Amino acid sequence: MKEKFLRELADIQTGPFGSQLHKEDYVADGTPIVTVEHLGNEMFSEQNLPRVSNTDKNRLKKYVLKQGDIVFSRVGSVDRCSYVDQKHDGWMFSGRCLRVRPTSEIDSEYLYYYFCLEETKQFVRNIAVGATMPSINTKLLGEVVVTFPELEQQKRISGILSAIDSKIEVNQKINDNLYDLVNTLYTKLFKDTDCEMTTVEDYVDCIYSGGTPATSNMAYWNGNLNWLSSGETRNRFVISTEKTITQLGADNSSTKSAQKYDIVIASAGQGFTRGQTSMLLLNTYINQSVIVLHAKKTVLPYLFWNLTNRYDDLRAISDSSSIRGSLTTKMLSKLKIPKVEDSLILKFSEYAWSIIPQIENNLIENKRLTDLRDSLLPKLMSGEIDVSDIQL
Repeated sequence: MKEKFLRELADIQTGPFGSQLHKEDYVADGTPIVTVEHLGNEMFSEQNLPRVSNTDKNRLKKYVLKQGDIVFSRVGSVDRCSYVDQKHDGWMFSGRCLRVRPTSEIDSEYLYYYFCLEETKQFVRNIAVGATMPSINTKLLGEVVVTFPELEQQKRISGILSAIDSKIEVNQKINDNLYDLVNTLYTKLFKDTDCEMTTVEDYVDCIYSGGTPATSNMAYWNGNLNWLSSGETRNRFVISTEKTITQLGADNSSTKSAQKYDIVIASAGQGFTRGQTSMLLLNTYINQSVIVLHAKKTVLPYLFWNLTNRYDDLRAISDSSSIRGSLTTKMLSKLKIPKVEDSLILKFSEYAWSIIPQIENNLIENKRLTDLRDSLLPKLMSGEIDVSDIQL
């Protein structure tokens, strides 16, 4: 095995500074630009992507991604990264990200999976600076020591892991198509209906937000209760949470529980998080930057598909009504929504509930595949599993 600093194996580039690209430069139709919220899986999340014009893309061509690049979060969750595949070749990355472009000495997918190792993630977290908002830069990331075998061995290892991720990606594409099928019916039934308006509060039983147990008390954390933060609303359907709490943590904080199939909306968060909408596929406690909408099961699909299509509306009302640009339960309660016939809501609901379990099953399989990949990862990287005779 060889060891080298990342700076010896790759070119590391910071994204464009704020003076080079402003929020008002984003356009409705153009080249997607990924930011922190779109990282964390092998492939980018494609929900609520900002876009830039061809003029800005040409002006900022040094920030255009190529297949084989790895994009890291520069601030916040600094251990998160995603791999640039052929589909995302030509996209761009924001100033809150770092781009790593490997040399020919190391397989790009092997390097991506090396940064998925928990010990590598922990190293990156440890070298980050800033107590309130951890951050890394090109120099700090370049100090990461990468251990790697011969190139052929690297490709065998990454080939095994990417085969699992390819199956995960197929399931995700199926889920995207299933979601779009329901969205098509939603558009057909409700988009152009000429009816009076009501408010969201007329369709829900209750709206509330949660809280966070004291992070300094370890007795409150790593228990058997799920706990959802606002950043996790980047997933349209939530099948698991990144953190868990204990019953003691739930009892001694302002966190509240939400039920499976409840709608959750990020009320605050860095970058593009605020306004993201998800449906829970599990019971979980929530933090203070998550708002829960609890409603009857017959109404939930109508509410969910309405709100997932109104990301810009949600951000607009929070921008205009709050100094800090955060959503509140009152804003959501008073949000206008068409008052459509009960028969149409029931028709849509029946169709949606025939699709949602299929989406859930695919996500459960993806969770199992993810667990398998994560258990194989350290064994393959350490050489505990011999891949020399595996034919790919």
